[in-house]
Amino acid sequence: MSTSPSAPAGPARLVVLVSGGGSNLAALLEATQDPAYGARVVAVGADREGTGGVAMARDAGLATFVERVSDYPAREDWDAALTAQVAAHEPDLVISAGFLKLCGPRFLERFDGRYVNTHNTLLPAFPGIHGPRDALAYGVKLAGATLFFVDAGIDSGAILAQVAVPVLEDDDVETLTERIKVAERAQLVEQVGRLAREGWRIEGRRVVVGGAR
Repeated sequence: MSTSPSAPAGPARLVVLVSGGGSNLAALLEATQDPAYGARVVAVGADREGTGGVAMARDAGLATFVERVSDYPAREDWDAALTAQVAAHEPDLVISAGFLKLCGPRFLERFDGRYVNTHNTLLPAFPGIHGPRDALAYGVKLAGATLFFVDAGIDSGAILAQVAVPVLEDDDVETLTERIKVAERAQLVEQVGRLAREGWRIEGRRVVVGGAR
């Protein structure tokens, strides 16, 4: 795959997808208050009712939407509806900020090279929903977080950035996960800003930000 989005002419338009309280969304909203950040959140969507992330977005005066899988007769119908909702806001980037649903082929094709997600391990090690648990069980000394462009696999897309988090002797899954979240949030904010200001392209598995080769 090779995609070449250029840097947007104005602030990059972000659509953020959430499934929970929205701590990553809160960090992005705070960052976008600075005009120099180069991006603004234009809409927030969720896969369930009653999320803190959607409530936060509404309080901020942002457009919101909810698309529940259970409201559709088939998963592909949900995928089509989600794709249409997101596309209506003309995003430069779509950000999975704790979004707990796997998007289907229509969504991934529509936002190819523009859909980013964060995972709480140093990929390709320990993909899936139990990353920190699996990392601890394996006995690693460094855990961390990976920001990547989503493809059709499970946490297998081209990697944009990674941050390491040391594993402490007394760590359990909860303490390690919480420390990873802090690093993960900072990385997300930093890298989304870079993409917005400098543009990017994807060459195979390599993500190039700005004009550097």
